[in-house]
Amino acid sequence: MNTQAVRAIYRFEMSRTARTILQSIVSPVISTALYFVVFGTAMGSHMGRTGGVSYGAFIVPGLVMMSLLTQSISNASLGIYMPKFMGTIYEVLSAPVSPFEIVCGYVGAAASKAMILGIIILGTARLFVPFEILHPVWMIAFLMLTTLTFSLFGFIIGIWADSFEKLSIVPSLIVTPLTFLGGSFYSINLLPPLWRKITLFNPIVYLINGFRWSFYDAADIAVGTSLALTLVFMAICLGVISWIFKTGYRLKR
Repeated sequence: MNTQAVRAIYRFEMSRTARTILQSIVSPVISTALYFVVFGTAMGSHMGRTGGVSYGAFIVPGLVMMSLLTQSISNASLGIYMPKFMGTIYEVLSAPVSPFEIVCGYVGAAASKAMILGIIILGTARLFVPFEILHPVWMIAFLMLTTLTFSLFGFIIGIWADSFEKLSIVPSLIVTPLTFLGGSFYSINLLPPLWRKITLFNPIVYLINGFRWSFYDAADIAVGTSLALTLVFMAICLGVISWIFKTGYRLKR
């Protein structure tokens, strides 16, 4: 494995975060902090306990997951799209670097950025909402698995997109609505039976509930199911990326 090439891609992508720290870190943290203020502190004080914990604590895993999903996709899609847009993708493809090493560099950097952001948001949440993490090892595992999986998904979007507008279509029109409807702000057990069955077709539900279980040892869906479906989605993303490099689909366009 060409570790030097992986490190070069990784460092380049991570350095872009330092140059755009207001957009990459500060803006998402402030946006999420506003959710904690409005829903966790202001509204949460007038609501009962949800899922065995206060409402403010209940929404913490959902809000962190919402930021992780959007930022993982955004970082990975923009990271691979910019070389295509600037024409430097030809240098990467002609270099003695395997597809696996290219993916490791770009996806690894995107996942690292999202992980850092998720940890900062968790620290920020402590300022507004008291909460505890009963399974910290599993929490970190879900954090890493989610950022890695959706960075792979973002990598696919970045290759598929042929304009900056298309980069935002999937996150804004699909992922964000599914996150809001996936139990970020409520327990799906509160829904009528029909809507609960429909909600179970939303893949984000399983991510949020698996992550919430690591905090409070309680969730609407079994943690094993959440973990299994996340791994299945990761395997699908890996299969699509493998197909892309085998066929050259939109790599040079």
